[in-house]
Amino acid sequence: MGRLSGPQNQLYKFIDALLWEEWDPIGVNDSAPRDEYQSYTPQLFSLAIKGAAVHEIADRFIYLEEKILGLESNERACKDLAEKIMLETKK
Repeated sequence: MGRLSGPQNQLYKFIDALLWEEWDPIGVNDSAPRDEYQSYTPQLFSLAIKGAAVHEIADRFIYLEEKILGLESNERACKDLAEKIMLETKK
């Protein structure tokens, strides 16, 4: 990833923190290494800066939960997280 502007860097850090502090679908943020979900941050960041709709970001969370982590997703929670990302992009 190239050099990020100040607002982009802030958004990237916001998404990274959101994944660890709020998303945490496997419940490890009190015991696993801090980088557990960092490989997903670029995917969500890319969607956000490209102007993806809330449902597209929510769909990425659902994909990660179901296809990558093998869990049953919580669509409402995924939408809530996507909305938080979209609000942050408007700052």
